[in-house]
Amino acid sequence: MPATPPPPASLPPDSLLPDPDAELRRNLVRHRRFATGLLVLMAALMLGAYQLPPGYWAELLQASAKAGLVGGLADWFAVTALFRRPLGLPIPHTAIIPNQKARLGRGLGRFVANHVFTEAELQRVMARVDVAGLLRRVLADPATARPAAEALAASLPALLNAVEDGRARRLIQRLLPRMVSGPGAARLLARMLRALMAGGQHQAVFGLALEQLKALLAAKEDDLRAAIQARVRAEGGALVGWLAGAAVARRILGTINQELDRTEPGDSTLRIAFEAWLNTEIEKLETDPERAAAIGRALREAASHPTVAAWLMDVWGRLKRSLAADAAAPDSRAAAMMEGLFANLGTLLEEDPAARERVNTLAQQAVRGTLGAAQGQLADFIAGVVARWDTATVVEKIELRVGRDLQFVRVNGTLVGFLAGGALFMLLTAVFGRVAH
Repeated sequence: MPATPPPPASLPPDSLLPDPDAELRRNLVRHRRFATGLLVLMAALMLGAYQLPPGYWAELLQASAKAGLVGGLADWFAVTALFRRPLGLPIPHTAIIPNQKARLGRGLGRFVANHVFTEAELQRVMARVDVAGLLRRVLADPATARPAAEALAASLPALLNAVEDGRARRLIQRLLPRMVSGPGAARLLARMLRALMAGGQHQAVFGLALEQLKALLAAKEDDLRAAIQARVRAEGGALVGWLAGAAVARRILGTINQELDRTEPGDSTLRIAFEAWLNTEIEKLETDPERAAAIGRALREAASHPTVAAWLMDVWGRLKRSLAADAAAPDSRAAAMMEGLFANLGTLLEEDPAARERVNTLAQQAVRGTLGAAQGQLADFIAGVVARWDTATVVEKIELRVGRDLQFVRVNGTLVGFLAGGALFMLLTAVFGRVAH
């Protein structure tokens, strides 16, 4: 018969868990006993002084002990009144912390917000914090970069769906013409064209355009032949059109097709001319302000056209559907792309000191920019947290942490009262002779 497995271990009840404040509680009890014992000593000295034979020294001891007893009692009352009602009596202005917990929370919040969470302190701390270094380590670590990329990719559909299509259309129609017609649009277009030519892709684009042109000519050959014949007849008369119209049309279309067929080799004249024209246009975009302005106007007019707006909204809808489908896939391409983007950013921050400096500067500016609102929110947050605390727990926690020092206040009050009472007795006796006490 198999052995019965032992029952799973259960967590001990709260009463059996170690008390994290046990040492503080022992210290408070020890110092409280010492302060109370000193107060009892003052009372014993006062009573014992009355048993001594009358005389200067007996009266001095009586005056000192009385003052020490009074000072100790006064400080005991003051310390006790912070946390509870002395002897349980409903004395006004006692149990200050329990009764003023909400006001103390608001005061603590304002103090932290206005005197700790200040611009000077934050600037001093931010100057020592390498935000770019922290960001680089996070982005370079796959254990953190991959979950962040997956979470961001999963949230993209919800973020895009939160934007109304009408609002997105208005935003695109307003921003796109400004973006493509700005002073940097021509330079960006020139940079893109140079990258296209560096990879040889411009010839592929040119070839695709020629293929489309040949396909169009083949599809419209009959219409073009009829149009050319009509043109020859209109220019040369009916007889010339009847005699040579068809031949002229065949020759023109044949010549065009032959020239298009000769563009296939890489060294064709038409391709070379296209490449030279493209280089000239790129140079004008980079150096000619008038050409750059003309390109900007053309791009702005094109981006403002209703057809372009409709096409962009179609792209917007396709993007949302594509991202929603991709987010549900186990091998999300958006997550992989973002993970690669994070890795590239990490590499950039590691290799480019200027980029690190910009990130740190932006972080400092962002903190300073949000400081005003953050101070008010921090004060409200601290006040709310303190207000929700259990009163008895708050009182106990505070007393355990400051009670030891407060017991020294009682001790000092007792000793200072004892010494001050004796000094006052000696001074008055020296000035006025024997004094009543």
